[in-house]
Amino acid sequence: MNNNPAQVSKTVMIVDDELFFRKLLGNILVEEGFTVVAEAADGVEAVEKYSLHRPDVSILDIYMPRKNGFDATQDILSLNPKAKVLICSGLGYDEDVKAALAIGARDVILKPFIRNEVVEIVARAIRE
Repeated sequence: MNNNPAQVSKTVMIVDDELFFRKLLGNILVEEGFTVVAEAADGVEAVEKYSLHRPDVSILDIYMPRKNGFDATQDILSLNPKAKVLICSGLGYDEDVKAALAIGARDVILKPFIRNEVVEIVARAIRE
C-alpha cells in the first residue's frame, strides 16, 4: 500500500454500469492511497453524485444506460469547467478516445486495467 500523504486526501468518483469494473478500479485506487467518495452505475447518477461530492477526479465509462459517458462528461464540465474527468475505454476504440478528449476529458484509462497505468493517469490528472 502506498502511504504517500500527497495522495491520501485525493478523492475519486468511479462510474461504470458494470459493478465488477467499479470494484476493480476502486480496489486499485484505494490500495494506492486514493479515496473513492462515490460510485455510479450510469451517467445520470454520475452527474448527481458529482454535484454532491465534487471529487478531485471522476472516471467515467463511455457506454452506460440512461446517459452515456460523453454526455455525463459534458454535464459535469458545465457544472464545473475545471472538473477533471477521465474516460474508460476498451482497447481498439480510437474514435471513442478522440471524441472523449474533444469534449474535455483529461485522459483515457484503457480496459483491461493495468494497475501502474491507472495510478499514473489518475495521479497526473490530479497534479494538472
